[in-house]
Amino acid sequence: MQKLTAIIPTKNEIDNIEAVIASVDFADEILVIDSFSDDGTFEKASALATKVIQRKFDFYGTQKNHAITQAKHEWILLVDADERVTPELKTEVLSILNQDKIEHDAFNIKRINHFMGERVNYSGWRNDSVIRLFKRDVCKYDNRHVHEALIVNGSVGQLKQKFLHYSYRSFNQYMQKMDNYATLQAKDYDKKTGSLTPYHFVIKPFWGFVKHYFIQSGFRDGVVGLTIGYVQGYVVFMRYVKLWLLRKNRT
Repeated sequence: MQKLTAIIPTKNEIDNIEAVIASVDFADEILVIDSFSDDGTFEKASALATKVIQRKFDFYGTQKNHAITQAKHEWILLVDADERVTPELKTEVLSILNQDKIEHDAFNIKRINHFMGERVNYSGWRNDSVIRLFKRDVCKYDNRHVHEALIVNGSVGQLKQKFLHYSYRSFNQYMQKMDNYATLQAKDYDKKTGSLTPYHFVIKPFWGFVKHYFIQSGFRDGVVGLTIGYVQGYVVFMRYVKLWLLRKNRT
């Protein structure tokens, strides 16, 4: 059977760290990479995980790539602190690692998303899927500041079971994270965006709302869906405001 390293990136995740570590307790190594938390996450993780390392955060891709290089075992399961591995997903992962010859080099895992205590069934989050089970030596995250993607030098399969994803426990936390995303996205968009026009500040934010709320059926998620649609449009607006500020050296 192939051995497994579970990687958990953290930054002030004291409310999540114990539960997420417990959900990956079947891994042969639990590696936490912490961005110098100041809420007790590091201390709690140190008592529960196999190994905890601290690294100053620059952006998500490089943080995860550093953790991958520190993994002891070839197969990696990367789990965000607000995610949980269900017993069913655990069984499926172990069954794959128990195969004499594993067909793929990486596997997509879908997520069941929750927001502000409610399950999100639509709003563009319905088919949310991420590559999280993969071979260490053939996979690497790209260099985007946010919404980083795993580049797989090989084939990718699909697991049947899903993560539970408890994203954004509160509206305030959601807004704080979206503000941070907008800041990071501005850096990514700087090279590929020409002159800023009303199209960026009006049309694109409005389309962001329409896409999530109407096209992706966010209205079926009630107040949660309306919140997601509105904020997603607002984040697009903030992305270009922050890009405008970045180009004027006012950040």
